[in-house]
Amino acid sequence: MSDPIRNLLICGTRALAEEVADLAAEVPGFRVVGFVENMDRERCASQLRGLPVIWYEELPRYAADHCAVLALASTQRNHFTEQVAAARVPFATIIHPTAQISPSTTLGEGCIVSAGAIIAAHSQLGCHVFVHRGALIGHHTIIEHHVSIMPGANIAGMVHIGEHAHIGMGAIVLDHVSIGDHCLIAAGALVNKNAPPRSQLVGLPANIVKQNIDGK
Repeated sequence: MSDPIRNLLICGTRALAEEVADLAAEVPGFRVVGFVENMDRERCASQLRGLPVIWYEELPRYAADHCAVLALASTQRNHFTEQVAAARVPFATIIHPTAQISPSTTLGEGCIVSAGAIIAAHSQLGCHVFVHRGALIGHHTIIEHHVSIMPGANIAGMVHIGEHAHIGMGAIVLDHVSIGDHCLIAAGALVNKNAPPRSQLVGLPANIVKQNIDGK
């Protein structure tokens, strides 16, 4: 007997939410049934892509038979996850059929692994990590909660990435490098040394251009 189809709510109403809805529609076992907004209640007055937009305070009535995933680029999306968790709506983990994930790797709740992404052996992803299209993650790498890994990024083995970090499109992180919490790695950057928390790195090789930042 096949597993039941789960009703999925996409948290977010901007362009990325539409992309995640399209992605989730290709994942067996899920049916996208609506979007969730937590900032502008007027957006709930109209549909998005033919589906209802739900105000976050209404989420408790969906908790029994719906699940949710966050579709936000901000590394500060933990505020939204806290609101969803408070409503007792369970989080889904969305893995596109074309993604490849080693059986020895673990993913926390609420992760999204997009089309063409590859995650190698013995790695650990925390909760609500967003691995975008074609990103590569090497073996024995640890990625903490609410990290965003943008399209085409290449993270080597034995890397540690702290919470709320943002790895830009096409960035390269070499092996054994540690990236601190709330770091921003620019698109195309080459990170070959440890990055302290709350720093922004740009260039080839990457250098610190800002400090004491608060994510993206």
